[in-house]
Amino acid sequence: MDLTTEYLGLQLKSPLMPSAAAPLTEDLDNIKRLEDAGAGAIVLHSIFAEQLRIEQHELHHHTISHTESFAEALTYFPEADTYHVGPETYLEHIRQAKESVGIPIIASLNGSTLGDWVDYSKQIQEAGADALELNIYSIPTDADLTGAQIEEDYLSIVEAVRADVTIPLAVKLSPFFTNLGNMAQRLDQAGANGLILFNRFMQADISPEELEVWPHLVLSQHQESLLPMRWLGLLYGRINADLAATTGIQKGRDAVKMLMVGAKVTQVCSPLLRHGIGHLREIERELVEWLEEHEYHSVKQAIGTMSQMNVADRSAYERAQYMKVIQSFDYDQAIVTASTV
Repeated sequence: MDLTTEYLGLQLKSPLMPSAAAPLTEDLDNIKRLEDAGAGAIVLHSIFAEQLRIEQHELHHHTISHTESFAEALTYFPEADTYHVGPETYLEHIRQAKESVGIPIIASLNGSTLGDWVDYSKQIQEAGADALELNIYSIPTDADLTGAQIEEDYLSIVEAVRADVTIPLAVKLSPFFTNLGNMAQRLDQAGANGLILFNRFMQADISPEELEVWPHLVLSQHQESLLPMRWLGLLYGRINADLAATTGIQKGRDAVKMLMVGAKVTQVCSPLLRHGIGHLREIERELVEWLEEHEYHSVKQAIGTMSQMNVADRSAYERAQYMKVIQSFDYDQAIVTASTV
């Protein structure tokens, strides 16, 4: 089975790769193990924009300087040692990763404003990264900030970085745009070589007894793959940028679905954290078995076959079809199933 695919102009041996959310790529030995397990490329863990603006000890100093006055506010700030690597260490990590494996190394920048991204992007390129992923992680809380302004911020970041680097550039998006199709088109025109659907925002929990905010990490589930799947199917063939799938991909069959709606690659994280790096081989085995069983000869042959461009009922992508979905629910069967659990 030919698993090769092309993403961001890079020739990959497989469409499966770890996502930037996976802390596994902080360790060089893990990167080697991921290559051995079949990863087509390595997306490194993100370097955060905050790390580029201030050294760890300065961040720590400023967040503890008002401890007596606003002790409760400290729970909103990461401790200085939360960031495992600084800017220089990250660049060296790129160099060492390139020397250690033969598959492409994709760096990741995480932030929400333009800041120091441009200069550091050039350093990432000089360190040898094959491509750069911009993880624009923004949750607007300013009620006076319009959707148009938010979109312009995204475009400004992409345009500024694109103007200063020549390596391929991918943008990791959230689904929270008024018109995602238009935003995807504009990012494509701004110079993005790829779009990754979708960013998964971490949700905070609270302790009502201790009056603290708690980080609450829940690994993704299969159901979360439906939203990126729908939008991949809608965007395929409508923009020039390559499409990548992330969030909710647990098994080989999930990867098949993402490829068939138009993804060139599928990024995985949660199953590797649940089951270990070696589980990537299992996902690949399931992917190959499905393709062979259904008489596909290559991954490329499957890409886009179930996108909006290639299905008879295009409204299934364009409309929610709420009534049709509700009417398909078998209440009696659900009761029987619940009673046996």
